[in-house]
Amino acid sequence: MSRVIESLRVLLGGEPKRVPKKDLPPEVRELHAHKFSDKERIAAIHAELAHKAQHKMPEKKRRLRWAVLIAVNMLFVVSYYFDIQLLEGALTASRFAGFHMADLNSALQVMLAFKHVVINLVIGTTTIFILWWLLGGRTFCSWVCPYHLVAEWAEMLHEKLRAKGLAMDIQFDRRSRTWIWLLFAVLALATGYTVFETISPTGILSRALIYGPGVALIWVAFLLLFEIFFSKRAWCRYACPIGLTYGVVGSTSSFTVHYHLPNCFHEGECRKVCLVPHVLDTVIKGRAVAMDVDIGADCTRCLRCVDACPTGALTFKYKGLGDLL
Repeated sequence: MSRVIESLRVLLGGEPKRVPKKDLPPEVRELHAHKFSDKERIAAIHAELAHKAQHKMPEKKRRLRWAVLIAVNMLFVVSYYFDIQLLEGALTASRFAGFHMADLNSALQVMLAFKHVVINLVIGTTTIFILWWLLGGRTFCSWVCPYHLVAEWAEMLHEKLRAKGLAMDIQFDRRSRTWIWLLFAVLALATGYTVFETISPTGILSRALIYGPGVALIWVAFLLLFEIFFSKRAWCRYACPIGLTYGVVGSTSSFTVHYHLPNCFHEGECRKVCLVPHVLDTVIKGRAVAMDVDIGADCTRCLRCVDACPTGALTFKYKGLGDLL
């Protein structure tokens, strides 16, 4: 339970805590001490990185994720255009084969705005809550959210421009996302209007795909340009209330990215590709508090770290069933 609480604290914007060495389990202290004094480890790291540079492997899990994300969003489009009534609505609120589904953040906004509980929203949010708790809350971000996909493509352009000195990466306080979540909750309650839905790039893109483009896409374009030239993945990292909501939901999920300390060379390849590198603080040499650690609630389960890790220290698993990907 203490690890879940710490995970939620970091999700809300806190910095990962460093546990004093004296409070670590003896076997963990011993392994950390060995790694700090192991001269062969450095040579092994360089050999691993050199091999990786010469034999660059495709990010198969990333491609699988993109395929799933596109397929889910296209199912909305196909259902609408061909009127097959399989998946009706949009990501904010929909119905799949008769089952109501409602984005948890959007449903909360509606309930706060109208100041009463709508039965269909209760059914829809219960369905979605169970789904994303089973899969791990922020899985929605990486595997379903259309803005995540276009922002990921924008990030690739950002990295190229930054390498040429044509873009910067301004860092913001991660607590801003929590304050923004609270701000939109108060606005919905005070105005009787779901203010966040008018600027949510997730909702805007979902509706644009299904029903056709609108003027709101100008806002999405502005966000992407800001991320390309000024702050990499700024919306997902520092602003999006949806990610925060699903992070809380998935904080106790059995699906998790799992870290195994003995396998780790601490070369940092995983943190280089991570959208939220603070969740991988445990991979920094001397930071792990146990031999095996589940990565925290802010993890989006994008699995890029699993692909990037050259030693298999990071895996995706379901507790009790073992490695899945």
